[in-house]
Amino acid sequence: MKKVTSLIAKLTFILFSLSAVSSQAQSVSECCASKKECTVTNENKLVLIWSSDDPMVAKRVALMYPHAAKRNNWFDEVTLVIWGPSAKLISEDKELQKKIELMKEDGVIVKACIACANEYGVTDQLKGLGYEVIPMGIPLTEYLKKGYKVLTF
Repeated sequence: MKKVTSLIAKLTFILFSLSAVSSQAQSVSECCASKKECTVTNENKLVLIWSSDDPMVAKRVALMYPHAAKRNNWFDEVTLVIWGPSAKLISEDKELQKKIELMKEDGVIVKACIACANEYGVTDQLKGLGYEVIPMGIPLTEYLKKGYKVLTF
């Protein structure tokens, strides 16, 4: 019961977070559907910080939404940042690795925090998976200052 309650709380938070980008996604969707040329701004760029080590959060939200956002052109640019406990999870979970490979093939940019990867001892594994493993403090600060849409799961 405790896990169900925790999952419900996480999903409620996720739905609330997603509503923050829904109006932007709607205008992008309308722009793309009408075949008009979309203006590229940082407001039309999504960065998703994935920090949870919960595989269900990864499968059902943290990887699903950015992949759909890229495939459906809801945003011009979509970046997934592997941060914290998710670094260890992705280094071990072959199913999630396959999902991220598909995301990369569809144009999602994948980065990982090197400090987190070093802390979990998975830096070489993440680099071996083809992820850009770099210090993320300054890039995250720039994303925030430059008006990117940033979600955290």
